[in-house]
Amino acid sequence: MALGENTPKLGFGLMRLPMIGDEVDIEQTKKMVDLFLAAGFTYFDTAYGYLGGKSEEAVKTAIVDRYPRESFTLATKLPAWAGAKTAEEAKEMFFTSLRRTGAGYFDFYLLHNLGGDRTKVFDDFGIWDFVHEQKEKGLIKHLGFSMHDSAEALDKVLTEHPEVEFVQLQINYADWDSDSVQSRLCYETARGHGKPVVIMEPVKGGSLANLPESAAHFFKEAEPDMSVASWALRFAASLDGLITVLSGMSTVEQMEDNLKVMKDFHKLTPGQLAVIDKAKEALAAIPTIPCTNCQYCMKGCPQGVKIPAIFSAVNAYKTYNHLAGAKGSYGFATRDGGKASKCIACGQCESVCPQHIEIIDELKKAAELFE
Repeated sequence: MALGENTPKLGFGLMRLPMIGDEVDIEQTKKMVDLFLAAGFTYFDTAYGYLGGKSEEAVKTAIVDRYPRESFTLATKLPAWAGAKTAEEAKEMFFTSLRRTGAGYFDFYLLHNLGGDRTKVFDDFGIWDFVHEQKEKGLIKHLGFSMHDSAEALDKVLTEHPEVEFVQLQINYADWDSDSVQSRLCYETARGHGKPVVIMEPVKGGSLANLPESAAHFFKEAEPDMSVASWALRFAASLDGLITVLSGMSTVEQMEDNLKVMKDFHKLTPGQLAVIDKAKEALAAIPTIPCTNCQYCMKGCPQGVKIPAIFSAVNAYKTYNHLAGAKGSYGFATRDGGKASKCIACGQCESVCPQHIEIIDELKKAAELFE
């Protein structure tokens, strides 16, 4: 039997838990966990760094301390690139996750967010060998990794590490044919290597739950009783070769809506997929910065401004009007520097831009929007 074949196709992503100030709203989280398990779903996904470690602590309080260990499936992740200065510090993240969750073992354990310069850190710190040792000890049942990068980068990792059992990828209908996210290409690459997939960001960080009316009305007309977000969830869950589809739910209401959608889930029909295509066409018609991510502007930028990534965040805001999600994308893209406000208006970028974008003005607008 293929890994995940019998896993219910809705997973509870614990990255966006309900909060009261800086603390997790444990009582609301318990209600959400109870509803989730009562409906027959079992897969919980967290990570070492989610909510500064409070997500893993909430796992212990809301799940581990209240339910038999064999009644649920737990996944967490190790971000070796996030602050670890030595191999020992990176490896200690694993044991910290075990202590925080009190889970005893992890059903699914992931190397967190491979891609770019981050992949090399796992190699340099010997993390691949380390997690295999933990698997041999029974502390890890299934080993995989998550990635936000190109299909080419994904293919390289899977070729070098054929022992990996699964991958976690960002897949949604908005990013399906994206040149930057490459949802379809990454999905097809993973399946080409025979790896089952855990889907993250099926609702694109909430953006596909808050569509402009020009796109949303197609869904409302087709199925008035179903939420706009449900279409995104069902699109992802309709793919083959899945372990589960993660939804980062923050309220009891979101949980109830997702359970309504997924409890008696049926794959989308050709007619329903055509409705999604119409909504995608409406989204594509919204005016955005015509950046093609050619990166010519980056080669001579004296400040290292992350111009294409910044414009991608701006375009996400223009398209979905979801400021929090766009700010999150901007923050991630510029976490190591290269913010829009660092532009010194030298004009080098504009002199080489094939699309003749007024980059300096657009960066000023981005700084005002996101900083």
